Amino acid sequence: MNENSELQKLLHKFILNQCNVEESNEVVAYYRKNNLTTDFPTVDDIKILLAETPQMDSSTADKIFSNILSQTKETEAITVETKKIPILKYLSIAATILVILSIGWSYQHTLLIEKKAQILNGDEITLQLANGDVQIISGTKKTQVTDSEGNIVASHNGNKIAYDTETSLEKLVYNTIKIPYGKRFELELSDGTIVHLNSGTTLKYPVKFIASENRQVFLDGEAFFDVTKDKKHPFVVNANNLNVRVLGTHFNVSSYPEDAVTDVVLVEGSVGLYTTNEKFDANKNTILKPGYKGSFNKKDSHIETKAVNTDIYTAWMEGRLSFKNMSFTDITKKLERHYNVTIVNHNKKLANEKFYASFGDEPIEKVLSYFNDLHGINYTIKDNEILIK
Repeated sequence: MNENSELQKLLHKFILNQCNVEESNEVVAYYRKNNLTTDFPTVDDIKILLAETPQMDSSTADKIFSNILSQTKETEAITVETKKIPILKYLSIAATILVILSIGWSYQHTLLIEKKAQILNGDEITLQLANGDVQIISGTKKTQVTDSEGNIVASHNGNKIAYDTETSLEKLVYNTIKIPYGKRFELELSDGTIVHLNSGTTLKYPVKFIASENRQVFLDGEAFFDVTKDKKHPFVVNANNLNVRVLGTHFNVSSYPEDAVTDVVLVEGSVGLYTTNEKFDANKNTILKPGYKGSFNKKDSHIETKAVNTDIYTAWMEGRLSFKNMSFTDITKKLERHYNVTIVNHNKKLANEKFYASFGDEPIEKVLSYFNDLHGINYTIKDNEILIK
């Protein structure tokens, strides 16, 4: 134990929280002996602290040991010069433990940040609370959704979250839900509004709508809204630079960041469309009628309207895909979201071809076979990547 190599080996295990009771006692005894004090924490105390630090690799542990060894040499030098001041010996011990715990905490904090990033970019439905905490939403569990203070604000059951209409919140507090490719989800907001969320969609919304404010939510992706009527509190969907304003109706909004336009399709009621830098004016803004689609060009903010078959734009809620006079390039975008795949198309001629097609809840292979029958496309599937030559 007197040789540095033996000390390093044992301390290395100690930092990794791999020591048994005898080895931990040996580390404690060493510090007590060499620092001439009994104030060093007990084995149980240290194990409780180290239990909160995750396992780390050997290179990280080596860095921690080097810092501890450097810190110990500095404090030993001070102690030799000031033998009449025993408190400095205790500070040497405290400094060593602080190095272990502070570096361990930093390591743990880094892992938590990395884990959070993995969650946000992964294949799970996630719910981000107002304080930044992220929860994974499993479709097979029944759970309660709580705020940062532990108050229950919603219930989760299967593929739906329903927010409490009786929560006591008196200020706007937002949650953000993110739906990955290949999945869909349903929300019931605090006013009873039902929102169907398509794959690849993010929605930011209040935990509770406040009486003095408009009911406003923020959408990236695609959602179908069944809005509870409230003439005193308009419901506004902010989709990039477009506001969609209703009092109570059924409509679909598709506003994926990679798409050139935002499409709003009205099934029932009326919808007002206007840019985010405008105030709503029914006499000046675009008003949709049932059975119409409003297309907002993100580049020049121009809005065009035309009559459509609304079923084509709402089929995704039932797991179906419908394409009407749609280019193959745009079709591949929808296929990527729906099936959670990556499609690389090297067939330039096929890219601009337009199709009319409809598919039920079918595997991607059957969809590709349809295009193969029409155009004889050459494609390969490996893992989640589809290569079209």
